[in-house]
Amino acid sequence: MDQLRFKEAHRWVKDELERSANFWLKYGWDKENGGVYTCLDREGKIYSTDKSVWMQGRCGWTYAYLCTVYGVREDWLNFSKSCIDFLEDHCVNHDAGGRLYFTVTGEGKPLRQRRYMFSENFYVMANAEYYYNTGNKEHLEMARKAYDFTWKVMRGEMKDPVNMPPKVEPETRRSRSVGWLMIYLNVTNIMLRCDPDNRELYLERGRICSEEIIKYHYKPDLKCLLGIVAEDGSPQFEFSAGRSISPGDGVEGSWFLAEYANEVGDKELHHNAANILLDALAAGWDEEYEGLLYYIDYLGKPPELYEHDMKLWWPHTEMIISTLMFYRDNKEEVYLDWFYKAYEYCKRFFADPEYGEWYGYLRRDGEPTEPPCKGQTYKGPFHVPRCLIMADILMNEIETKSI
Repeated sequence: MDQLRFKEAHRWVKDELERSANFWLKYGWDKENGGVYTCLDREGKIYSTDKSVWMQGRCGWTYAYLCTVYGVREDWLNFSKSCIDFLEDHCVNHDAGGRLYFTVTGEGKPLRQRRYMFSENFYVMANAEYYYNTGNKEHLEMARKAYDFTWKVMRGEMKDPVNMPPKVEPETRRSRSVGWLMIYLNVTNIMLRCDPDNRELYLERGRICSEEIIKYHYKPDLKCLLGIVAEDGSPQFEFSAGRSISPGDGVEGSWFLAEYANEVGDKELHHNAANILLDALAAGWDEEYEGLLYYIDYLGKPPELYEHDMKLWWPHTEMIISTLMFYRDNKEEVYLDWFYKAYEYCKRFFADPEYGEWYGYLRRDGEPTEPPCKGQTYKGPFHVPRCLIMADILMNEIETKSI
């Protein structure tokens, strides 16, 4: 390992983390209504006051996690609490059994409900991490309750109180999706750390999520992780969504699986996770312009999603985390080589040292979409700061072991 090059990248990670954390504190925090605004332009100016419920939970987790890693700072903890309080006061749909909305107004009036239970998962993360820093058991109980509620609804153990129709008519086509399994596994890893008293429950649910991802969605013979498959796990290549592959999902899912594998000492799962990562990178890396393509069609047919050849922030943040994690664990240079590709690309195209934080959306050639933005409904204070926090941790571990 080139120590000098690695230390230079580590310094950049630390500087970017400071810029990212400060950007959202300065421009995103709504100190009048509580919570966070995420629709911010390049300079941090608000261009829409609608609030993403996903981002209230994700931001609440991020700033609590900053306290977990670097020590409690009053502004970080207060920002976290502001998002969590806004969630509790305005984003819970009490007429639908405690389901959470997807978007609300700046003041917190409901706008949109979705069938997917991602808002609930991010609510769990935020409350668990806040409890970890404060010892406030009310937040732990809130996290536990929502964690269990989400599991029961998504596993069909109880009826979804929202009672929204399925996305696709099940009598016509039955499929499984990998997205919820991955997110719940990530939340489970956080609960394992924050709530050791319930360790056995989390280990069991993590096992189920991991096994189903590998059994149904990972196709080693095809060298891909399929997002949508038939109920028995067979590919559904006869329609576009069944062929659609998100390299970012494979990259992100690989480190969720590796974290759980490390927790339980499952070497086979860790090996599969490493292969999922390498397959996703090989398939998704743009050899002409660099960076990870957003979607690809497995059979090379025209992708249905019009944004398929764009470069989005989050797959690249996951690439930094996963390559460092597998290099730490496996000591194989291939992961370090991929890390440097991600680092150089993000430094050149996503980062904006003048104003802080990263652009969210790039065209295939790496230029920001115009006018450029730093956040919107799906991008806020989560992927970038999480990536940089975890990269700092992993790089410290790698540097310590290499001395």
